[in-house]
Amino acid sequence: MSGATLTAVVASAQGWTQIGQLGLAFGLTSLIGLERELRHKPTGMRTHTLVGFGAALFVIISKYGFNDVLGSHVVLDPSRVAAQIVTGIGFIGGGLIFVRGDAVRGLTTAAIVWMTAAIGMACGAGLALVALVATAGHFVVVLVYPRLLAALPRSSHVGFGLRVVYEDGRGILRELLAESTRRGFAIVHVATRQLEQDIHGVSAVVVTLELRDQPNVQPLAVALSDLDGVFEVATTDHAQNGD
Repeated sequence: MSGATLTAVVASAQGWTQIGQLGLAFGLTSLIGLERELRHKPTGMRTHTLVGFGAALFVIISKYGFNDVLGSHVVLDPSRVAAQIVTGIGFIGGGLIFVRGDAVRGLTTAAIVWMTAAIGMACGAGLALVALVATAGHFVVVLVYPRLLAALPRSSHVGFGLRVVYEDGRGILRELLAESTRRGFAIVHVATRQLEQDIHGVSAVVVTLELRDQPNVQPLAVALSDLDGVFEVATTDHAQNGD
């Protein structure tokens, strides 16, 4: 390959087309990251933007970065780096998934990081329309699907989180557990810790319960908040907030 030809190839790989592809990847993945950030998810705007932006850059490098070594005896597969992105991003996603008891957390977050990388790859490959449609699909899944799922009958296997702050030394934990089981809840996990600061001048403890087998936790929360010595009761719906 002559010097003039090599210069022309390198210049064609560093033009406004590639900058536009990177810019599209940056914008679309930033939108996905912003949605995650607003929902206070474990991975936010910076992570998703860097994943998608980096994936687009890797694809562009894979397409154009080795043109200077091509010749009659050198043949390269431009998809090889893209294939490694799919494998590599799986390690990041795997680190976002964790299991506690029999509950799995982080699956949706990991899938969105994987999807963000795919959108970045589409931008880097010059598939702008595909990237736009995929981004729109993401927002349909995360914004519309939860409303559809909320309209379906709730499974008793999807649990609730219950956080209760109460006065220490009065046997209140026994009452909390007894009231929960009396109302038909199965207690999957119990964790307690002493608060460092007193509440209303008395020592306090916070207990976190994971409950299931009932469709609604609010009546239990109201009953527990009425117990003497209970300072605070908060609930979490794992069906909505697990990922």
